[in-house]
Amino acid sequence: MQPIPFNKPYLTGKEAHYMYQSVYTGKLSGNGDFTKKCQNFFMERYGFKKCLLTTSGTDALEMCAMLCDLKPGDEVIVPSYTFVSTALAFLREGAKVVFADSMDSNPNMDAEKLESLITSKTRVIAPVHYAGVACDMDAIMAVAEKYNLIVVEDAAQAIDSFYKGKALGGVGHLGAFSFHETKNITAGGEGGLLVINDECFIRRSEILWEKGTNRAEFFRGAVNKYGWVDMGSSFLPAEINAAFLWAQLENLDEIQGKRKKLWEQYFVGLQTLAAEGKICLPQIPGYATNNAHMFYIVCRNLEERSGLIQYLKEHGVTAPFHYLSLHKSDYYVKHTDSVPELPLCDMYADCLVRMPMYYELDLEQVDMIVKVIKEYYYKGIRD
Repeated sequence: MQPIPFNKPYLTGKEAHYMYQSVYTGKLSGNGDFTKKCQNFFMERYGFKKCLLTTSGTDALEMCAMLCDLKPGDEVIVPSYTFVSTALAFLREGAKVVFADSMDSNPNMDAEKLESLITSKTRVIAPVHYAGVACDMDAIMAVAEKYNLIVVEDAAQAIDSFYKGKALGGVGHLGAFSFHETKNITAGGEGGLLVINDECFIRRSEILWEKGTNRAEFFRGAVNKYGWVDMGSSFLPAEINAAFLWAQLENLDEIQGKRKKLWEQYFVGLQTLAAEGKICLPQIPGYATNNAHMFYIVCRNLEERSGLIQYLKEHGVTAPFHYLSLHKSDYYVKHTDSVPELPLCDMYADCLVRMPMYYELDLEQVDMIVKVIKEYYYKGIRD
């Protein structure tokens, strides 16, 4: 049997063709035709006010943090169960990160406990839509409005996913997407998108994007020369990355359709184990849609998960766990006087395991993976 990897980036067949086109336009450094086509795609399809491609999802988050204009000591609430970039973006700006626990029904931050984390120094809430499933954004936005806070959506995994009919990344004041090779679509290995939903951030976002200059205004004819006017960095990706991404965007519906079929095959196939209480399956709240970014299961304890990962590996299936609790990381523990108790985050860190999910995966392969998981639980290995 051929080994089944966890992830395999999908190629539509047009990537190299569009990259060739981009090279021979003579515009290599970005913000060319393909960059504009990608940005317009997101604004037109999802109703985002302003979009800027970035070199990574991390860079998009760092731009969000810069736009929040944080001062040393300002506090930002982020989930502990997330990738380190969510926290690092704000730490780089001198903010203090306050970690929030997950929900018992899914790994997203628990919006009902947000208010207890707010102090006079809180400036930002940064929800992460884990596995592309929406956080409770009405509750989060209500808290933000009450305390005059900025909401930055980490929508790295949430392309083409919605909250009550509104595209994720477009609910908060700012949003950030990732086009890393592990995401539903990729910009050639790395890439990201900054989404600006509040007009007050638009002008400065272009300046940060253009290395602290007002060059974007110059090219539009709004000023007769451009210069250094603010902070910034090299956030703008090369045009070949935008060309690669455009080939993926043209096929987004087809990619999403296949991934959703795979997700549903896992979900249906594992229902028996879930009904018997041996595993927990992903829950999609009524306010959210499923973009099939990820299919995961939650085991009952760390030992059981480790055994399952090993058993799948012995059968040629790569199924990794995911995040470790950031509030228990070596870096954070070294830089804080108080480590919070976040039991649900720790539970997901110990018990969650991700299944292979990529376009070229066959439904028959999903059935085989489901069969192996059932063997692990039914053949006397687990009660």
